[in-house]
Amino acid sequence: MSTRKINKTKVVFVALLAALAAALLYLFGLFVMVLWLSVKNPSSSAFMKATLNELRASDPDASLKFQWVPYDQISNHLKRAVVASEDSKFVEHEGVEWDAIRKAWIYNQKQAERGKSKRRGGSTITQQLAKNLFLSESRTYLRKAQELVLTYMIEFVMSKERILELYLNIAQWGSDVFGAEAAARHYFKTSAGGLSRYQSAKLASMLPRPDYYDEHRNTSYLNSRTATIQKRMRMVDIP
Repeated sequence: MSTRKINKTKVVFVALLAALAAALLYLFGLFVMVLWLSVKNPSSSAFMKATLNELRASDPDASLKFQWVPYDQISNHLKRAVVASEDSKFVEHEGVEWDAIRKAWIYNQKQAERGKSKRRGGSTITQQLAKNLFLSESRTYLRKAQELVLTYMIEFVMSKERILELYLNIAQWGSDVFGAEAAARHYFKTSAGGLSRYQSAKLASMLPRPDYYDEHRNTSYLNSRTATIQKRMRMVDIP
């Protein structure tokens, strides 16, 4: 082998080692953040920061409605409603429901072929938490890969109770409303712990389109979805 080819091989090898080292360092950094959040309550999230930046583009004084509340101070009705709506097998799976992802992909492909914009998600509560805490709303394969890595890290480090506690506290429930406490006060003038069965089901119904339902609170679909979730609540387990 010529000296030129040897030098080229060395360059490629060094580049690969550098890329591997960078990837491992990145993963280690993510794992440290997940460990930290297993015991510390976040004051914000990636989605909250992105939303605040958008709001301040038109109103420099804009702020978010957000107040952390411990797991035992959140209504069990809301816990059941969210699990029934978003991830009925939450307490059973290990973070990712691959069959649900496959079905959502097939459904979305058919919708695209028909020229329809409605899409279905296959993400679990843990996946949604990973995305909301650390990532963006982009739909790239890289972002999805990051989400999956974070999901397994979260499931490995945290209990199901902690995962649901984090999710309920940072989920978006309005254009500037984040978390169960702020949502309960914004929509029903009560606390997260005081939410009724109906109120909880309605909040869970809003999760897929929080901005829209902040403005349209009594659509026929929302009311129908609320009734459906109420029926399902008794059939799910919560941590």
